[in-house]
Amino acid sequence: MLLYVHIPFCDSKCHYCSFNSYVDKFTLRRDYMAALLRQLEGEIERLNPAPESIETLFIGGGTPSTVAPELYAPLFARLRPYLKPGAEITSEANPNSATPEWLAGMKALGVNRISFGVQSFDPEKLKRLGRAHTPDQAVGAVTAARSAGFEHLSIDLIYGVAGDTRALLEHDLEQAFALPVDHLSAYALTIEEGTPFSATPEVADEKLPLTSWLFERIKAHGFAQYEISNFGRYRSRHNLGYWEYKPYIGLGAGAVGCIDTVRYYPHRDVEAYIAAPLFRTTEPLDADAVKTERLFLGLRSVVGIPESLLEAEELQRARWLAAEGKLRFEGGRFFNTDYLLSDEIVLYLQG
Repeated sequence: MLLYVHIPFCDSKCHYCSFNSYVDKFTLRRDYMAALLRQLEGEIERLNPAPESIETLFIGGGTPSTVAPELYAPLFARLRPYLKPGAEITSEANPNSATPEWLAGMKALGVNRISFGVQSFDPEKLKRLGRAHTPDQAVGAVTAARSAGFEHLSIDLIYGVAGDTRALLEHDLEQAFALPVDHLSAYALTIEEGTPFSATPEVADEKLPLTSWLFERIKAHGFAQYEISNFGRYRSRHNLGYWEYKPYIGLGAGAVGCIDTVRYYPHRDVEAYIAAPLFRTTEPLDADAVKTERLFLGLRSVVGIPESLLEAEELQRARWLAAEGKLRFEGGRFFNTDYLLSDEIVLYLQG
């Protein structure tokens, strides 16, 4: 089982961000963290998880580094009996708020992996994206995290932005790989409704040849691609858990959980969540929906799909794709050979 904890507080709202995050609700942090604990208690009572049954914990946002470690402490204390020995425990962080003190505090709680929202090492691109940190702060934060004893470090980069060139992206990669990171996520800029960028959609300008070049350059540095947007010498077990369709608990305003083919949603509004952290709406998933999700997740990652998941006509199409080199068949599973075509392959399989 996986556990996701959502922190909705952010020190700045990036121009592309559609996540449930706020820059004006910091006074609610203590009440919000107490509500997380109440929701966790409710989930423990509802699910009765076995001791050491939570394989991974991921704290995302928002910006988890805007919340002091001492406010996380009660949550970690309650979780400790349910965390599997050696569990991967990740927290996202922004370079401008992940101070050495914050990093040391999270390390003391048991966090063993930090994922930094860097996005670029180009100062003008950072300003255009609405990021609050500088390239020097990004370098300093990653270096400080290694000094604090974190073995597994990841950074996010954004590509597909108008003005991106090979030279700019090459500079981003050179700086990234000069740092002590073992994982990199590369996301194409997407325009979401309701974000500042929705008024200027032309700022997103992904070019497939440049994307393909970028992916090959990342892999040339020894970071194997294990999902369309994720590369590393270390594979995030939490990420893989989603793609393997493992059950997961979602804590927090706007979080999502999925247990036994039922997806559930707490309140999205922060104040409403604090007032009623046990509230949830549910969405049952039928067999067709589960199958479609497994196809999309499996073929955009190293997980692949078992041939037993496919009906006769779908299996025939999959075998044809394998013969054409678009899929690879091994050990009773089909694996994608080009993640950039994953959606098209699923649509073809489904006819």
